[in-house]
Amino acid sequence: MIYLAGALLVWLALWAVNAKLANGPYSDSRAVSLSIPLIFGATLLIIWELAVRGLQVPLVILPPPSLIAQTVASQTATLWADFVQTFIKGALSGYVIGAIAAFVTAILVDRYDFLKRGLLPVGNFMAALPIVGTAPILVMWFGFDWQSKSAVVVVMVFFPILVNTVAGLGETTQMQRDLMRTYGASYMQGLIKLRLPAAMPFIFNGLKISTTLALVGAIVAEFFGSPTLGMGFRISTSVGQLALDMVWAEIVVAALAGSAFYGIIAAIEKGVTFWHPSQRT
Repeated sequence: MIYLAGALLVWLALWAVNAKLANGPYSDSRAVSLSIPLIFGATLLIIWELAVRGLQVPLVILPPPSLIAQTVASQTATLWADFVQTFIKGALSGYVIGAIAAFVTAILVDRYDFLKRGLLPVGNFMAALPIVGTAPILVMWFGFDWQSKSAVVVVMVFFPILVNTVAGLGETTQMQRDLMRTYGASYMQGLIKLRLPAAMPFIFNGLKISTTLALVGAIVAEFFGSPTLGMGFRISTSVGQLALDMVWAEIVVAALAGSAFYGIIAAIEKGVTFWHPSQRT
């Protein structure tokens, strides 16, 4: 009961601190904007720790954050090797290949109307295919190493980026396109100087969506075959060994990597589309 009472007191105290910061005179400052989610996250972790210990939850069901942190610290080499195998080799390479392929295809779809009529419906069909169905096939095609995981990621990120890019290229008005023709601009000049800049918010929207899809795709693909390495492999084997602390350690690494990846793309977007209303504060 002491742990549960402590959890309640921590929740009330930190909730009051967050409410005061959010409604205070400096609520719009950068420091407060960063402090509020950090305090909220710390509140959840403390309540999790105290509740698990107070209710005596078995470790095979839900380990406390302190044990997860201890596992992360003691298994750094293993977690790093899994991170390189899954994120760097599988997710990141597939993300880059898929993004480039989607961008080039979007330009062709925009240029030739028959591709828009024929390819996009097929793309919507392919995007609806479940990963648990396509991943085993690609693993059999490309082998058990990171290449097959990269192929799964390419399939997952290709169509979201393609659809968003095509939508962005059609964002300019007919009057703007007619004005470019009046100036004697070619298709490529109009594309580079007018339509691509206008499409950037849409393109980055697809890129941001695909950051999470890439990591999820690479991890899930490892469930269907991988060398004795990788986040998905480690999660699968650790669950079988009832080593839930290692499972959660891999989840923490994946969450941090995915959040950092999304943040990098969002930061690049802010620099590229600084002129867009969504970036004005």
